[in-house]
Amino acid sequence: MSIEQQINYQLNKYPKVKKVIKRVYQHTMYALSHKIKSKGNIIKVSPNDGQEYFFGYYDKSPWDASGRYMLCMRAQDTWSDPDPTVPADILIIDTTNNDIRKLALTKSWNVQQGCMAQWLGPDFSSKIIYNDLRKGKYCSVILEVASGKETIINMPIYTVSQDGEIALTLDFSRLHNLRKGYGYAGLPEATKGKILPESVAIWKLNLKTNEISSLFRYDDFVNFDSRPEMKGAVHKVNHLMLSPNGKRFMVLHRWFQGTRKYTRLITCNIDGSEMYNLSDDNMVSHCYWKNDNEIIAYENKHGSGPGYYLMKDKTKEYKRLWASVCNDGHPSYSPIDNQTIVFDSYPDSKRIQKITIGKENDEEGKNLNVVAQVFAPFKYDNDTRCDLHPRWSRDGSLLCFDGAFEGHRGLYIIKI
Repeated sequence: MSIEQQINYQLNKYPKVKKVIKRVYQHTMYALSHKIKSKGNIIKVSPNDGQEYFFGYYDKSPWDASGRYMLCMRAQDTWSDPDPTVPADILIIDTTNNDIRKLALTKSWNVQQGCMAQWLGPDFSSKIIYNDLRKGKYCSVILEVASGKETIINMPIYTVSQDGEIALTLDFSRLHNLRKGYGYAGLPEATKGKILPESVAIWKLNLKTNEISSLFRYDDFVNFDSRPEMKGAVHKVNHLMLSPNGKRFMVLHRWFQGTRKYTRLITCNIDGSEMYNLSDDNMVSHCYWKNDNEIIAYENKHGSGPGYYLMKDKTKEYKRLWASVCNDGHPSYSPIDNQTIVFDSYPDSKRIQKITIGKENDEEGKNLNVVAQVFAPFKYDNDTRCDLHPRWSRDGSLLCFDGAFEGHRGLYIIKI
């Protein structure tokens, strides 16, 4: 771990102080550095009209099954508020002629994950699903692209099964208050001020019947492999992700003791059975299902330090990938060979973000390939930062990312 990273981890205990020191340090380093705007085989997909364009999170593909059409969001302002209450547009881009068509409008979105807009399986071509706020309640909308016909699901979605039948969700209002940029601000939080709400934490949605059932309560997580640090702490859940076959899911259980944050990764069957504490080393962030039995995650393993680890579900088996990589990012596997991994980085001391491709068997990281470098404007920082969130096309030939290096958010692709 570099000296910068060691200082960063120590400053995590003092978030307000860290924010000031980080900003002063980056301004100084940027002033002294060689300036670059972007490097790599980068092609812009969104228009050059000064508006803000982006897709959302790294665990979804904006491409339809044919690879011709891409989903995108459009907003006027994504730097002032991480969870805006003003509406944003959902667009479809025809990559053969750059034609853009507005599909819908949403009132439930944030700068990190958008409105969870995605193509709905199993065909990933005829329907999309996204979150919205209608009649005073959060909901999700299944939209038939050709006809415009809508089906309203009575709760928003967080993760959707590949067959398009099941979804899981959580409390987006609580998420907004405890983690800016990931929740929705349109409705007040019913659990506000409660450190351990006596309420549901995760719901299961049947997208075919609109049946909604509670899966876990907050105290279910506290009572499972409980730790002393959980007592008197503020609890939440985040980052639900279903396995490829839809039979299991992962969730991050987080709790806060003052400014100290603890996170563990838990996996579970879709019916709530076989709960397993997969990673309990205090810090784990971005994860991705490699297949139905393995998960890659960035975490700070006790005895091994921060980095990317490949873990086998329901076991204590794991291996570290790329010993030279210690920086957090958003990893995902190529849909073609399931061995090639893309991950990004947060802005370094010179405000440069990178997208890197690596092979799972390159344990020392000697053949990592940086395919893009982009500047991160100071305008987009902290809760309204522009994470790159690289995503694969369905045939593995392209990557897509959100970037702000041209002075506003835009949607870009990289040819692999």
